[in-house]
Amino acid sequence: MRLLVVIPTYNEAENLPRLVSALFALPLDLSVLVVDDNSPDGTGEIAEALKARFAGRVSVLHRTEKNGLGPAYLAGFQKALQMDDVAAIAQMDADFSHDPAVLPRMAALLESNQADLVLGSRYVPGGRLDEAWPLWRKALSTFGNFYARTILRMPVRDVTGGYRLWRRKTLAALPLARVHAAGYLFQVEMAYLTHKLGFRIAEVPIYFQERRWGQSKMSFAIQVEAAVGVWQLLWRYRDL
Repeated sequence: MRLLVVIPTYNEAENLPRLVSALFALPLDLSVLVVDDNSPDGTGEIAEALKARFAGRVSVLHRTEKNGLGPAYLAGFQKALQMDDVAAIAQMDADFSHDPAVLPRMAALLESNQADLVLGSRYVPGGRLDEAWPLWRKALSTFGNFYARTILRMPVRDVTGGYRLWRRKTLAALPLARVHAAGYLFQVEMAYLTHKLGFRIAEVPIYFQERRWGQSKMSFAIQVEAAVGVWQLLWRYRDL
Protein backbone atom coordinates (compact mmCIF):
# COMPACT_ATOMS: atom_id res chain seq x y z
CA MET A 1 0.00 0.00 0.00
CA ARG A 2 1.50 3.31 -1.11
CA LEU A 3 1.15 6.16 1.37
CA LEU A 4 1.40 9.90 0.90
CA VAL A 5 2.17 11.96 4.02
CA VAL A 6 0.79 15.51 3.86
CA ILE A 7 2.75 17.92 6.08
CA PRO A 8 1.62 21.56 6.39
CA THR A 9 4.46 23.90 7.32
CA TYR A 10 4.97 27.43 8.51
CA ASN A 11 8.41 28.25 9.90
CA GLU A 12 9.50 24.63 10.31
CA ALA A 13 13.01 24.96 8.87
CA GLU A 14 14.55 23.15 11.83
CA ASN A 15 12.10 20.27 11.86
CA LEU A 16 11.33 19.45 8.24
CA PRO A 17 14.62 17.78 7.16
CA ARG A 18 14.65 15.65 10.31
CA LEU A 19 11.05 14.61 9.86
CA VAL A 20 11.42 13.67 6.19
CA SER A 21 14.48 11.56 6.99
CA ALA A 22 12.61 9.82 9.83
CA LEU A 23 9.66 9.04 7.55
CA PHE A 24 11.85 7.60 4.82
CA ALA A 25 13.53 5.34 7.38
CA LEU A 26 10.20 3.58 8.04
CA PRO A 27 9.44 0.17 6.48
CA LEU A 28 6.69 1.69 4.33
CA ASP A 29 6.22 2.61 0.69
CA LEU A 30 5.63 6.30 1.18
CA SER A 31 6.17 9.73 -0.28
CA VAL A 32 5.80 13.21 1.23
CA LEU A 33 3.85 16.29 0.21
CA VAL A 34 4.94 19.49 1.94
CA VAL A 35 2.34 22.28 1.95
CA ASP A 36 4.19 25.46 2.85
CA ASP A 37 2.44 28.74 3.66
CA ASN A 38 5.19 31.05 2.40
CA SER A 39 7.31 30.59 5.51
CA PRO A 40 9.65 33.55 6.11
CA ASP A 41 12.29 31.27 7.67
CA GLY A 42 12.99 29.51 4.36
CA THR A 43 11.02 26.32 4.98
CA GLY A 44 9.76 26.40 1.40
CA GLU A 45 13.30 26.53 0.01
CA ILE A 46 14.33 23.67 2.28
CA ALA A 47 11.36 21.67 0.99
CA GLU A 48 12.53 22.26 -2.57
CA ALA A 49 16.02 21.06 -1.62
CA LEU A 50 14.50 17.90 -0.14
CA LYS A 51 12.51 17.42 -3.35
CA ALA A 52 15.76 17.49 -5.32
CA ARG A 53 17.53 15.20 -2.84
CA PHE A 54 14.72 12.62 -2.72
CA ALA A 55 13.69 12.72 -6.36
CA GLY A 56 10.23 11.30 -6.90
CA ARG A 57 9.50 10.94 -3.20
CA VAL A 58 8.99 14.56 -2.12
CA SER A 59 6.64 17.08 -3.69
CA VAL A 60 5.99 20.65 -2.60
CA LEU A 61 2.90 22.83 -2.72
CA HIS A 62 3.65 26.51 -2.17
CA ARG A 63 0.84 28.71 -0.94
CA THR A 64 1.07 32.49 -1.00
CA GLU A 65 -0.02 33.20 2.57
CA LYS A 66 -0.69 31.74 5.99
CA ASN A 67 -4.46 31.43 6.30
CA GLY A 68 -5.04 28.46 8.55
CA LEU A 69 -4.37 24.80 9.10
CA GLY A 70 -7.64 23.68 7.49
CA PRO A 71 -7.09 25.35 4.11
CA ALA A 72 -3.51 24.05 4.05
CA TYR A 73 -4.65 20.47 4.60
CA LEU A 74 -7.50 20.79 2.11
CA ALA A 75 -5.09 22.02 -0.55
CA GLY A 76 -2.81 19.08 0.22
CA PHE A 77 -5.66 16.57 0.17
CA GLN A 78 -6.91 17.82 -3.19
CA LYS A 79 -3.44 17.41 -4.66
CA ALA A 80 -3.06 13.98 -3.05
CA LEU A 81 -6.34 12.77 -4.53
CA GLN A 82 -4.99 13.60 -7.99
CA MET A 83 -2.19 11.05 -7.51
CA ASP A 84 -3.53 7.79 -8.86
CA ASP A 85 -0.92 5.55 -7.23
CA VAL A 86 -1.68 6.69 -3.66
CA ALA A 87 -3.82 4.27 -1.62
CA ALA A 88 -3.70 6.06 1.73
CA ILE A 89 -3.10 9.63 2.83
CA ALA A 90 -1.54 10.54 6.18
CA GLN A 91 -1.57 13.88 7.92
CA MET A 92 0.81 14.91 10.69
CA ASP A 93 2.45 17.91 12.30
CA ALA A 94 5.94 18.91 11.24
CA ASP A 95 7.21 19.41 14.78
CA PHE A 96 7.70 15.78 15.95
CA SER A 97 4.75 15.94 18.33
CA HIS A 98 3.51 13.02 16.20
CA ASP A 99 5.98 10.14 16.32
CA PRO A 100 6.62 8.78 12.79
CA ALA A 101 7.32 5.34 14.29
CA VAL A 102 3.57 4.86 14.95
CA LEU A 103 2.68 5.15 11.26
CA PRO A 104 3.31 1.45 10.41
CA ARG A 105 0.80 0.40 13.10
CA MET A 106 -1.75 2.81 11.66
CA ALA A 107 -1.12 1.51 8.15
CA ALA A 108 -1.58 -2.10 9.30
CA LEU A 109 -5.15 -1.33 10.40
CA LEU A 110 -6.00 0.01 6.95
CA GLU A 111 -4.30 -2.87 5.16
CA SER A 112 -6.17 -5.44 7.26
CA ASN A 113 -9.45 -3.62 6.46
CA GLN A 114 -10.22 -2.89 10.11
CA ALA A 115 -10.80 0.83 9.56
CA ASP A 116 -11.36 3.55 6.99
CA LEU A 117 -9.66 6.22 9.08
CA VAL A 118 -7.03 5.63 11.76
CA LEU A 119 -6.37 8.25 14.43
CA GLY A 120 -3.23 8.60 16.49
CA SER A 121 -4.95 8.99 19.85
CA ARG A 122 -3.79 10.56 23.09
CA TYR A 123 -6.89 9.42 24.97
CA VAL A 124 -7.14 5.68 24.50
CA PRO A 125 -5.34 3.24 26.83
CA GLY A 126 -1.63 3.60 26.21
CA GLY A 127 -1.93 7.14 24.87
CA ARG A 128 -0.27 9.98 26.79
CA LEU A 129 0.39 13.70 26.79
CA ASP A 130 3.84 15.19 27.29
CA GLU A 131 4.76 15.04 30.99
CA ALA A 132 6.26 18.52 30.67
CA TRP A 133 2.86 20.07 29.92
CA PRO A 134 1.47 22.12 32.82
CA LEU A 135 -1.65 20.79 34.50
CA TRP A 136 -3.88 23.55 33.08
CA ARG A 137 -2.86 22.69 29.53
CA LYS A 138 -3.53 18.99 30.00
CA ALA A 139 -6.92 19.81 31.54
CA LEU A 140 -7.79 22.11 28.64
CA SER A 141 -6.88 19.47 26.05
CA THR A 142 -8.76 16.72 27.86
CA PHE A 143 -11.84 18.87 28.35
CA GLY A 144 -11.75 20.05 24.73
CA ASN A 145 -11.98 16.48 23.50
CA PHE A 146 -14.73 15.57 25.96
CA TYR A 147 -16.66 18.72 25.02
CA ALA A 148 -16.49 18.09 21.26
CA ARG A 149 -17.21 14.38 21.26
CA THR A 150 -20.09 14.78 23.72
CA ILE A 151 -21.83 17.54 21.76
CA LEU A 152 -21.31 15.74 18.44
CA ARG A 153 -22.06 12.30 19.91
CA MET A 154 -18.97 10.71 18.45
CA PRO A 155 -17.62 7.32 19.62
CA VAL A 156 -14.07 8.62 19.28
CA ARG A 157 -11.75 9.47 22.15
CA ASP A 158 -9.44 11.93 20.36
CA VAL A 159 -11.43 14.13 17.99
CA THR A 160 -9.00 17.07 18.02
CA GLY A 161 -5.76 15.24 17.26
CA GLY A 162 -4.01 15.86 13.96
CA TYR A 163 -2.18 12.54 13.44
CA ARG A 164 -4.36 10.60 11.00
CA LEU A 165 -4.23 8.07 8.20
CA TRP A 166 -7.04 8.06 5.66
CA ARG A 167 -8.01 5.41 3.21
CA ARG A 168 -7.98 7.21 -0.13
CA LYS A 169 -11.57 6.23 -0.91
CA THR A 170 -12.73 7.55 2.45
CA LEU A 171 -11.15 10.95 1.97
CA ALA A 172 -12.43 11.13 -1.61
CA ALA A 173 -15.99 10.46 -0.40
CA LEU A 174 -16.06 13.42 2.01
CA PRO A 175 -17.67 16.68 0.85
CA LEU A 176 -14.42 18.63 1.20
CA ALA A 177 -15.92 21.69 -0.49
CA ARG A 178 -18.20 22.09 2.54
CA VAL A 179 -15.37 22.10 5.09
CA HIS A 180 -14.80 25.62 6.38
CA ALA A 181 -12.81 25.41 9.63
CA ALA A 182 -9.46 27.14 9.36
CA GLY A 183 -7.90 26.38 12.75
CA TYR A 184 -7.82 23.29 14.94
CA LEU A 185 -11.60 22.90 14.62
CA PHE A 186 -10.70 21.47 11.20
CA GLN A 187 -9.70 18.20 12.88
CA VAL A 188 -13.06 17.97 14.65
CA GLU A 189 -14.97 18.80 11.48
CA MET A 190 -13.21 16.13 9.42
CA ALA A 191 -13.69 13.45 12.08
CA TYR A 192 -17.36 14.40 12.46
CA LEU A 193 -17.95 14.17 8.71
CA THR A 194 -16.29 10.77 8.59
CA HIS A 195 -18.47 9.50 11.43
CA LYS A 196 -21.68 11.00 10.00
CA LEU A 197 -21.10 9.26 6.67
CA GLY A 198 -20.73 5.89 8.37
CA PHE A 199 -17.03 5.20 7.89
CA ARG A 200 -15.13 3.10 10.43
CA ILE A 201 -12.74 4.97 12.70
CA ALA A 202 -10.01 3.22 14.70
CA GLU A 203 -7.58 4.71 17.22
CA VAL A 204 -3.97 3.83 17.93
CA PRO A 205 -2.37 5.12 21.16
CA ILE A 206 0.36 7.73 20.80
CA TYR A 207 2.61 9.72 23.09
CA PHE A 208 2.02 13.35 22.19
CA GLN A 209 5.31 15.14 22.70
CA GLU A 210 5.81 18.88 22.88
CA ARG A 211 7.55 20.24 19.79
CA ARG A 212 11.35 19.88 19.93
CA TRP A 213 12.24 22.91 17.86
CA GLY A 214 10.46 26.09 16.78
CA GLN A 215 7.42 27.90 18.15
CA SER A 216 3.90 26.58 18.79
CA LYS A 217 1.10 27.86 16.51
CA MET A 218 -1.65 27.40 19.15
CA SER A 219 -3.37 30.57 20.40
CA PHE A 220 -6.34 31.51 22.57
CA ALA A 221 -8.26 32.68 19.49
CA ILE A 222 -7.87 29.24 17.90
CA GLN A 223 -9.24 27.61 21.06
CA VAL A 224 -12.26 29.94 21.10
CA GLU A 225 -12.96 29.20 17.44
CA ALA A 226 -12.99 25.49 18.18
CA ALA A 227 -15.30 25.83 21.22
CA VAL A 228 -17.89 27.89 19.35
CA GLY A 229 -17.51 26.04 16.07
CA VAL A 230 -18.47 22.65 17.49
CA TRP A 231 -22.06 23.85 17.81
CA GLN A 232 -21.99 25.23 14.28
CA LEU A 233 -21.03 21.80 12.94
CA LEU A 234 -24.28 20.33 14.24
CA TRP A 235 -26.25 22.79 12.11
CA ARG A 236 -24.00 22.73 9.06
CA TYR A 237 -24.22 18.96 8.61
CA ARG A 238 -27.79 18.44 9.80
CA ASP A 239 -28.66 17.03 6.36
CA LEU A 240 -26.22 14.12 6.52
